[in-house]
Amino acid sequence: MTDFTPRFSLQSEALACEGSNVWAVSDRAHSLARKGEDVIFLCVGDPNFDTPEPILDFARARLGVGRTHYSPAAGEPMLQRAIADIESRVSPHPCSPDDVVVFPGGTNAIYAVLSCLLNPGEEIVIPEPMYIGYVPICDNLRLSVKRVACPAEKDFAFDVEAIKAAISEQTRVVMINTPVNPTGAMATPAQLRALAAYCRKRAIWLVCDEMYSMITFARRHTSLRTAAEALDNIVVIDGLSKSHAMSGWRLGWAVARGPLVDRLAQFAGATIFGCPQFIQEAAAFALEFDSYFVKQMCDAYERRRDLIVARIGRIPGLGCYSPEAGMFVMVDVSDVAASGQEFAEALLDAERVSVLPGAPFGQSAVNHVRLTLAADEVVLTRALDRIERFVTHRCRQVG
Repeated sequence: MTDFTPRFSLQSEALACEGSNVWAVSDRAHSLARKGEDVIFLCVGDPNFDTPEPILDFARARLGVGRTHYSPAAGEPMLQRAIADIESRVSPHPCSPDDVVVFPGGTNAIYAVLSCLLNPGEEIVIPEPMYIGYVPICDNLRLSVKRVACPAEKDFAFDVEAIKAAISEQTRVVMINTPVNPTGAMATPAQLRALAAYCRKRAIWLVCDEMYSMITFARRHTSLRTAAEALDNIVVIDGLSKSHAMSGWRLGWAVARGPLVDRLAQFAGATIFGCPQFIQEAAAFALEFDSYFVKQMCDAYERRRDLIVARIGRIPGLGCYSPEAGMFVMVDVSDVAASGQEFAEALLDAERVSVLPGAPFGQSAVNHVRLTLAADEVVLTRALDRIERFVTHRCRQVG
């Protein structure tokens, strides 16, 4: 009998090869923790809050009345209406529930949208630093990705002119993220309006990932759908994972217009066959009765941001700017390490603090590490004490 040699698809090979070391430091940190080591994790953007109790109560109630069956492919009407109502309140453009398609998480929504808009080999333009999850999606779909640098020297600021300059005759889609994971940078309404108009003129789709839309500090988020003057080339993606501490509920959505909505619904029907009824209805409840809980979480994230920024500012050799939004702070380690990767590995070895190297987010972040705000102030203070000790000792050795 001959040996069986497994063969796999190009899509699965792309996922297997993609960024194999992205989570290497984090994986090693988890291994140390399992051995009893006192490891502090500042690497993952999973909110450390529990889902608010009223949302849990509502979900239990919907389970109790049997909302456990198949859902329409595009989503439950209760959730579609709640999302459309929010979009209509903040935008000059009315939004219909029929413009909304629900997916199991924002990442799945992004995968579905890009699957419906692009063929293998076609070009997508994405500013970086960018969310790590875009890379395997684009690799899996075999897209040609053109990255646009948003340099650290400019606080990773959104740059419409740089994006426009990167667009070519081959560009089919521009995908942006505001507020940005990992930098917390935010596009202004004027920037969004200008980019939307330019993309429409060039017959290019503009997709905006707004997953951190409700976690902002000094100024409020403006949706692309609100800023754009016309919506026929616009897609907005959002969800509840971050803003409502519902990451494990896996609930996101895309808002679009015209034939794309039908394509997305068909894609959802063919690949996921709908999201759980009781989860969708609990999400609708969350969107309608969320203001108190979202504010409590935002206030906590802002306090944590201020704590990190203040402490990093007092550690010689490190630097950071204060992000406008999101759940992370990017720390510049170029004065004390050859790269963010080296810093993260050495910090874990010396002080058992796990942070995420910046390189997987893009070349603009290669000399940075990302610290999460998803830890309480006591934990953050302990971690920052260890980071300060590590950097001080490292600088003395060099000196």
